[in-house]
Amino acid sequence: MSQKIGIVGVGRMGANMARRLKEVGYTVSAVYDVRTAAAKDLAKELGCEAATKLARITELSDVVITVVTDDKAMEGIFAKKGDSLLTGATGRLFINCATISPAVHVDVEKRAEAAGARSLEACMASSINQALQGTLYLMIGGRPEVFNRAKELLSKLSKDGELLKYIGTAGKAAQLKALVNMVMNINTAGLAEGLGLADALGLDLKIVMDVFSQTGANSRVLVTDGEDMVNRDHSCFFSASHAAKDSGIALRLSQQAKLNLPLAKATYGQYSKMTKLGLGELDKSGIAELTFKGRGAKKKAAKAKKPKKK
Repeated sequence: MSQKIGIVGVGRMGANMARRLKEVGYTVSAVYDVRTAAAKDLAKELGCEAATKLARITELSDVVITVVTDDKAMEGIFAKKGDSLLTGATGRLFINCATISPAVHVDVEKRAEAAGARSLEACMASSINQALQGTLYLMIGGRPEVFNRAKELLSKLSKDGELLKYIGTAGKAAQLKALVNMVMNINTAGLAEGLGLADALGLDLKIVMDVFSQTGANSRVLVTDGEDMVNRDHSCFFSASHAAKDSGIALRLSQQAKLNLPLAKATYGQYSKMTKLGLGELDKSGIAELTFKGRGAKKKAAKAKKPKKK
């Protein structure tokens, strides 16, 4: 595999994607993160360069995968002036995996093409274990011919392409990803309230979850978050602060579409409250801290166990 891959953003997801690509035979040429220590540690592990400039990532790479936090960070790495991935970008392919506003993905595609490069959004609906195992669910937005160019690489991250889905032109995958996370967040908040009320009523929570799993109360988040809510184990796979950000993106889309989404608004309010209370770096399952009696920011701290498979 002759392509050289650069990674910008080496947090939980970006670092494991880099490890996966290295494992399947790609050359990871360089990594970059605003947290320089994290970039240096990963670079040492993978045997590549820890770039201190974005332009250096572009220089060393054929394909650059970006996994940044929000719209501001995305606009910063694709800045029109100063240090930027767009410097010397002719012929490069950018694959952008962050959950950000669809309009920003559209703008990044325009900026990349103006610089002689190409861009795709590859929105992820999975967690850190799937990134490492190469079983990410990826929703792709961008030009079809660019997707075809990137398909082989993306397949190595998505169970040999089984979990790879082309959604449409730039921004469309980001729209769908916002909806996925909006519904997931609503389900998580609903589960926390159901379990919190069950606990307050003195019901056996193991029985409650068993019944939930066999009835209309079942959901994917019951599997991933139910026990964690009961045990107060909120080791972070997907943070509450990111849940708030993503629900906010969906709400802005609803405003543009002139739709009222009261459940999404309520869930956004809950995750925003977590962030304000200093609980934003807990996993999204930490929303149970707002619903179970005797819990909360001033109560006993939630456990921080070693992350386990979700």
